Amino acid sequence: MIEEANRQFRRQQRLDKLVAITATLFAICLLVTAGLIVYELYVTSIPSLEAFGFKFIINTDWDPVAQKFSALAAIYGTLATAFVALFIAVPISFGIAFFLTELAPHSLRQPFRILIELLAGIPSIIYGMWGLFVLAPLMSEYIQPWMIEVLGTLPIIGFLFQGAPLGISVFTAGVVLSIMIIPFIASVMRDVFEIVPDLLKESAYALGATHWEVVWNVVLPYSKVGVAGGIILGLGRALGETMAVAFVIGNAHDFHTSLMMPGASISSVLANEFTEATGKLYNSSLSELGLILFGITFLVFLVSKYLMRRLVKH
Repeated sequence: MIEEANRQFRRQQRLDKLVAITATLFAICLLVTAGLIVYELYVTSIPSLEAFGFKFIINTDWDPVAQKFSALAAIYGTLATAFVALFIAVPISFGIAFFLTELAPHSLRQPFRILIELLAGIPSIIYGMWGLFVLAPLMSEYIQPWMIEVLGTLPIIGFLFQGAPLGISVFTAGVVLSIMIIPFIASVMRDVFEIVPDLLKESAYALGATHWEVVWNVVLPYSKVGVAGGIILGLGRALGETMAVAFVIGNAHDFHTSLMMPGASISSVLANEFTEATGKLYNSSLSELGLILFGITFLVFLVSKYLMRRLVKH
């Protein structure tokens, strides 16, 4: 009996080592893949780096005929659309999660969950087509004129809402992105809200707290790390989205600080121009744009990771 038990124990040890080695190899493969992507982008970006240097990031020229390229307009469009999307999506996602976990009858919770999952599964090109044929005309006729008239006159932030109500704009792209990332953020928020112990919520209700007070003072502090993770997930989706943005952003390389004007994001530039790029410098500039997007995404996630650790400590 003892010998048999020892044999089983040794066999389990060998299996544990095998599992550990396999998992380690998978992790190393992931790091190697990421490293190879960065290496390939860097190597193909060398002609652009040598030709333009740091000016590639701070200039606004994009003229394939004259072989002059820069990234500032695309960088601004990428960040602007992503943060407009977060500004709209986060409070709406919070409201959806609040409703599904605290207010909705149990008979409605499952249908709403299925609907959210369906929205997450819609291809991005469908969102782009909807944005182009439905949302952009509405923005041009009703929403943007009001924003330009009311918000465009405000101090400090007024410059973000000045221009012509064209419909196709950085703001429209941000709205489409917000609709795309709401299912992801709302699903994560709902899941982390549901893992809050019922004892904590019931204690707060017993003390006379309202639904809002329970969520704001009990549920949200308990699940703040998970909520932050859901927001980061949505931000990552917004930074890298391509086709939906390419449909509605306008694909203009002119640099405008106004959200009402057409613009371009790094991903939309790559999607629109990579197949027709001619010449070594043109292709290299597009590769450098990809490298910059990789760097922006990495930096955003690095900062987000730091903030999440701070949240855990507090």
